[in-house]
Amino acid sequence: MVVLNKLYTRTGDKGDTALGNGTRVAKHSARVTAYGTVDETNATVGLARIEAEADSDMDQALARIQNDLFDLGADLCTPDMDKDAEADYPPLRMSDQQVTRLEAEIDAMTATLTPLRSFILPGGSRLAAQLHLCRTVSRRAERLAVELAGEEPVNPAAVKYLNRLSDWFFAAARMANDEGRADVLWVPGANR
Repeated sequence: MVVLNKLYTRTGDKGDTALGNGTRVAKHSARVTAYGTVDETNATVGLARIEAEADSDMDQALARIQNDLFDLGADLCTPDMDKDAEADYPPLRMSDQQVTRLEAEIDAMTATLTPLRSFILPGGSRLAAQLHLCRTVSRRAERLAVELAGEEPVNPAAVKYLNRLSDWFFAAARMANDEGRADVLWVPGANR
């Protein structure tokens, strides 16, 4: 259980921070940037939830994703996966089951959507626009996690989750636009 009695510690005043295993790194390190962007993604999901009907299927799915994103941040902030078995307590790692759940939800949404015959612009309803913002921020988080994985070990399920998550947000944005019927279509060269 996490207990936060004091919000500031002053330990990062010189530009470093502690990872989940206690190692101190620069606040601009690739690992901190990756999990910081996962946190930013989570904040955009919170904004989307404001637009979703309370306790609707969409709101409940977004709540699950917010919890997953905390799991993902915990995973990314704890390096040395090869030492997991030696840890005093097992570090939280993303699982393939979380990826599979997203895939099933994407498939279920896609089955009800009108076929896409054009690229779409981020917009339509307020919820759809917010979900498109979630999509773009999660794509950035994915790029940063992939970049980190090129430098040091990263849980493959974490990268897969981020890849599926942006697809989930795309499908959800279309659902929020009357199952795609109210999508805003891109018209190539319309303003020439």
